Amino acid sequence: MKGLVTKSTGSWYYVKMCDSNEMIPCRVRGKFRLQNYNTTNPVAVGDFVEVYLEENKIETTGIITNIYERKNAILRRATKAGATYQIIATNLDGALLMITPHHPYTPMGFIDRFLVLAEAYNVDVYLIFHKSDLYDKNDTYFNTLYNIYKQIGYKIFLTSVITSNGIDELKNFIKDKTFLLAGQSGVGKSSLINKLDSLQLKTQELSEKYQKGRHTTTFAEMHFISTGGAIIDTPGIKEFGLPNFEKWELGHWYREFKPYIYNCKYNNCTHVNEPECAVISAVENGEINPLRYKNYLNILLEDTN
Repeated sequence: MKGLVTKSTGSWYYVKMCDSNEMIPCRVRGKFRLQNYNTTNPVAVGDFVEVYLEENKIETTGIITNIYERKNAILRRATKAGATYQIIATNLDGALLMITPHHPYTPMGFIDRFLVLAEAYNVDVYLIFHKSDLYDKNDTYFNTLYNIYKQIGYKIFLTSVITSNGIDELKNFIKDKTFLLAGQSGVGKSSLINKLDSLQLKTQELSEKYQKGRHTTTFAEMHFISTGGAIIDTPGIKEFGLPNFEKWELGHWYREFKPYIYNCKYNNCTHVNEPECAVISAVENGEINPLRYKNYLNILLEDTN
């Protein structure tokens, strides 16, 4: 029987059966797990799977025996030095990255890491600047982030659960589609989902002492919106370990680099100190934002050592 994985708790997967919409807790068959030795989780939220049902006196459970072909997937490296990967979600129409310039502060380096990760797996990203009721026209950091990513071409939503700003626009955008919702702890993912629909997900206030978020989502879970569409909520993530890559590949995941890359003298240019590098020239001429380029260099240094 075919079903959709809607929640992962590490050892159990909750599968919504396609023929009945019944939610069945399932395990993964041992041999199947061994075939996915390079990932910490062989099955992920968003997967369509084949399930063998087990009948017992307490409740109906199932065994996942096969995964249907995935449209796409976002993975992150489980450890910077390791080759093990964690599948975050699969079969996405896109990813929504929630950003709060303040309360809590979202570093630009975190934003660029997620954008690189999604670009590497060909998943479109849309940015949500949340808690917009806290911004004003003189907010330097917000204005910097907004202008940089707007100029690059990322679609941006401004949302607030206090004023309901942008909620209807976002709800219409996700209608009949499946999106991953990502962001650091405390940015308000659960509160936003509650605002989109009456789901009453658990929320928690920021730590007053450190103005840092507290984890309220423990496991990845898909939430269906009554007006259509679904959001896969993920635990607050501190950082994203990128896939193993050659140094020259990273620039291809920066969308504003692409018009210049093929004008570099060398095909494998890393855009660091090579002669006749078109990307470096674009940075010097103000055509590529220097903050984005600085983050590019940081990622290149951190993830290829």
